[in-house]
Amino acid sequence: MKMKWSGLALALGALVFSAAANAAPPSAAMLSNACGGCHGTHGASAGPSMPSLAGQSKVFFIDAMKKFRSGDRPGTVMSRLAKGYTDEQIVAMADFFAKQKPQAQDTAVNPALVAKGKTVYDNACKRCHLENGKEFEEDTPIVAGQWLTYLQIQMNEFQSGARKMSEKKAEKVKPLTAADWEAVAHFYASQK
Repeated sequence: MKMKWSGLALALGALVFSAAANAAPPSAAMLSNACGGCHGTHGASAGPSMPSLAGQSKVFFIDAMKKFRSGDRPGTVMSRLAKGYTDEQIVAMADFFAKQKPQAQDTAVNPALVAKGKTVYDNACKRCHLENGKEFEEDTPIVAGQWLTYLQIQMNEFQSGARKMSEKKAEKVKPLTAADWEAVAHFYASQK
């Protein structure tokens, strides 16, 4: 009788191990579900301090996640969360979000600042943030239609030096004042 039970236990153990070994890895959509609490379902942001990820460049997303993971980009929650993903999982999520349709947020903006921000955009931003921030070069994000609060936070981090920027960007934005940064945030937030 003792042998029967040990044989049964061994068979059950092998069955459990076999099922676990054959389980499929999580899909990109499953991995991306973890982002939904802050970045919204399918990457359409649910809160004013969180960016929408829908439609973002794969290159930008991958770069941002790796910078969060390494500590090169400041973040509160993201710095910790990014450490839990492998490079392959980050690429899968980047592909998932890149395929989602961007959705502009409905945020109140100051029309006078929007007009001033358009001038700042034309002079300093449009070579990389194409079509009023609705399109991107590979390594730049879609900024059009993001929440104003999120844009203001990012602009403040760039302006203060808390968030690093490329040399190309730093050279273009060097002459911008705090008022210019605020105006361009209103301009981007106004774009639909």
